[in-house]
Amino acid sequence: MKIESAEFVKSALERRQFARDGLPEIAFAGRSNVGKSSLLNRLLRRKGLARTGSTPGRTRAVNYFVVNRRFYFVDLPGYGFAKASKQDRQQWAEMMDQYFRQGDGTGRGPRLLVQLVDGKVGATDLDVEARDYFLSLGHVPLVVATKIDKVTKGRRAGQLRAIRQRLEMNEEEVIIPFSAVSGEGVQELWKELQRFLHHA
Repeated sequence: MKIESAEFVKSALERRQFARDGLPEIAFAGRSNVGKSSLLNRLLRRKGLARTGSTPGRTRAVNYFVVNRRFYFVDLPGYGFAKASKQDRQQWAEMMDQYFRQGDGTGRGPRLLVQLVDGKVGATDLDVEARDYFLSLGHVPLVVATKIDKVTKGRRAGQLRAIRQRLEMNEEEVIIPFSAVSGEGVQELWKELQRFLHHA
């Protein structure tokens, strides 16, 4: 994928602020410190772009980046803060519910969900809960194992297998090992994203 342009558009804090121009949306979800900003910057070949939508006060917003003026990268609020309180967990769920449930007839474009899991740490309880929640909304996320450069090559196969089992993924689902440092997985992830965009 040739990146001709990529820019931060806006942060949405409520339903009426979501994009309604019909462009396809590729949404990225993951717990805090999973490496989401690094992944977005690596995919878009930009330094610090994702931080534009991650300044204080925006961390729980839905952040939009328009790519090649053709589609959006959507940076969803991290679900790590769900541990903080029941209220925080409810606010996150309400935001996700609004984002994913509002669909046809509202000007919203087709959406692909990418769930990031720390390849070194493995799938946590929060990752499992988030996946179950996404599945309950009718979205099967594409799973990406970040920070894979921190896992020795001898352990990678076992670590990826453990993530698959923990998330109860079926055999048809892929896990893409990814490193924002080495660039491993960039082409593989773009291949999956382009497949979605081709049919969007």
